[in-house]
Amino acid sequence: MTAPQPTILATSGGIRPGRRTMISFDALVHHAVELSGVHGRRPRIMYIGTAIGDAEHFAARAAEAAREADFDLTPLHLFPMPNLDDVEGTVLEQDVVWVMGGSVANLLAVWRAHGLDAILRRAWQAGVVLTGVSAGSICWYEGGTTDSFGPELRPVTNGLGFLPYGNGVHYDSDPGRRRLVHELVADGTLPTTHCTDDGVGLVYHGTTLTEAVAETPNALAYHVVLDGEEAVETALPPRLLPAPRR
Repeated sequence: MTAPQPTILATSGGIRPGRRTMISFDALVHHAVELSGVHGRRPRIMYIGTAIGDAEHFAARAAEAAREADFDLTPLHLFPMPNLDDVEGTVLEQDVVWVMGGSVANLLAVWRAHGLDAILRRAWQAGVVLTGVSAGSICWYEGGTTDSFGPELRPVTNGLGFLPYGNGVHYDSDPGRRRLVHELVADGTLPTTHCTDDGVGLVYHGTTLTEAVAETPNALAYHVVLDGEEAVETALPPRLLPAPRR
């Protein structure tokens, strides 16, 4: 079972502290599973932690969260070498690919070195739902704002480009990101840019933004466009998702 059309859920959320585990998958990850259309069996989720160097401790936490959610989770590691004999075949067997945050610059470089960029494009076109948080959101776009290069935020403009927009994450919790997004849209470094507060996700069918959704009350999404020589921001109130069953 795959989504009936190419689907991306780009987020600034999806995980929370667990009751008996270090983390749990929150409503945004559960919504990605819903978008995949899977039913009648356990959802198949691929976890990709490239942006944090395939940190083993977080892969273990993701596996615990998957057991709690009744998901079958497959990790894809690229350090020190791919852990799967057939990366493309395994990716295409998934219902959802979930990408952890971290360094989007490093993620993009490593994915391209292994040809994962092309594999993920084929998976997206085949109906595997692509989702992730922070770096795992920015990667699907033309670019966005990042601290990959150091504490001072800088633009990244070599994203995978599945979505022809810029992306701003953590829009409410890191005020420097909002200011930089406006500067980058105003000077043409980024195209029209879609942004999310913490706990918010953006649903795309094909390359069309169809809905903003949230697991956090009162959080917002935003549309930032160039109007003359200025960036103009419009808030997009999201639909609040139901909390996952505990």
